[in-house]
Amino acid sequence: MRWLAVLALAMLPPQAVACGDDGQACTIETGEYHIALPDGWQGGPAVIHLHGYGGSGAKVAANAGFVEGFTERGYALIAPTGQRWDGAETGPRDWSVRDGLYYARADVAFLHAVLDDAVSRHGIARDKVLMTGFSRGGSMTWEVACQAPGLAAAYAPASGGFWLPEVTACRGPVHLLHTHGFADPVVPLEGRRIPIDVGPIIQGDIWRGLTLWRGENGCRSNAADHRIDGPLWHKTWSCEEGWLELVLHGGGHSLPKGWSAMVLDWFEARPTP
Repeated sequence: MRWLAVLALAMLPPQAVACGDDGQACTIETGEYHIALPDGWQGGPAVIHLHGYGGSGAKVAANAGFVEGFTERGYALIAPTGQRWDGAETGPRDWSVRDGLYYARADVAFLHAVLDDAVSRHGIARDKVLMTGFSRGGSMTWEVACQAPGLAAAYAPASGGFWLPEVTACRGPVHLLHTHGFADPVVPLEGRRIPIDVGPIIQGDIWRGLTLWRGENGCRSNAADHRIDGPLWHKTWSCEEGWLELVLHGGGHSLPKGWSAMVLDWFEARPTP
């Protein structure tokens, strides 16, 4: 009967140790992602974090302090890797936001595939996923929330928003918490024009983007609540659907101290069906 036990082991699904905790990337047909799991993981909620321009999932996963901010709260951290915007074999990684540049991979579809794989391979609870991102990863988080609002349960981008050509409509209401540095010179709140070899690209105005989100969520034009929590300034809108909150800090192009705990507290407090 020993052969039956061997056969049973061979038929087991792939385990998490195949990638992730050992530092190996999880590969899918259209790219890769890294994942870190809490101790004693038996499946559960997750944060998908999108790196900034020039980053990678491996670099996110290597930042132990950042990772532990989520795993110690019981969340798996999924860190997908972007693509090279011009299709080159070398060069910095980026995300296919709507900025007029060419991207070989449709990243909204790629992120759907990443989540599908993580659900199957690691037991991620699909209805308990928060998507976050920094800088261009924050912009991609806005893109996913706009184009595929059902991919995650909520979105918490930082230091990045829409790019031009201007987005005029999205596909539904969302829970969204946006964090930004008041003195950010890289992605200013009012946007900016960036000259590059193939022609200028233009960062959108964060305030105009928030106006669009207020329309999608059916929010009142004026904020329902303002509060100052130490170095953080919160502005929250009352909406017919979803949540919308802006958090400003006095720094530049960076995440404020305690950001991971703040977004998880917000995520866990959001209204759920």
